[in-house]
Amino acid sequence: MKPFRRVSGPVAVLDRPDVDTDQIVPKQFLKRIERKGFGQFLFFDWRFDSAGLLRHDFELNHPDCAGAKILIAGANFGCGSSREHAAWALQDYGFEVVIAPSFGDIFRTNAGKTGLVAIVLPDHEVKDLMESVDLDRGSDLTVDLEACTVTAPDGRVIGFEFDESTRFRLLRGLDDIDLTLEHEDEIAAYEAAHPSSLDTGAL
Repeated sequence: MKPFRRVSGPVAVLDRPDVDTDQIVPKQFLKRIERKGFGQFLFFDWRFDSAGLLRHDFELNHPDCAGAKILIAGANFGCGSSREHAAWALQDYGFEVVIAPSFGDIFRTNAGKTGLVAIVLPDHEVKDLMESVDLDRGSDLTVDLEACTVTAPDGRVIGFEFDESTRFRLLRGLDDIDLTLEHEDEIAAYEAAHPSSLDTGAL
């Protein structure tokens, strides 16, 4: 996991509620054991038709969404199954931040553990952000996790709340293993002071 502090970049808008994890990455693509390579399958059934051609009426296929780092989505984004691949697919596609009025609980937890920043804003703030994006020419947003602010295309600054433990690990780029290794000395000291009952000397 790489540290996340601040990102400024193009934004894409997916104004749909209840986008579940099976739409984010359909189940037939869950055969990989590594985290990379899922971006090509992101929103697969929406992005492509039955012949495998891009659907030009799908929001993220608009040319101005190319290279978007921030996704603004509808309420209850990431609901459905617990597949961690949904967060992997969004990251592999290039998104670093998702902003929505609410998230599926498991998706939001998975996002925090893999380095994807999931920000909750009130519904009216999300709608205002969506409306501020120029869908014809594209727009940039800035997300600052250190300051807990989103800067809209019109320059308006919006504050947000964020779970402090998740913010700690994102700012430092720490996954679960890294968090454990931060206490390596204490773990070694404990193990030295409490020899295992399976040690041959104890039998």
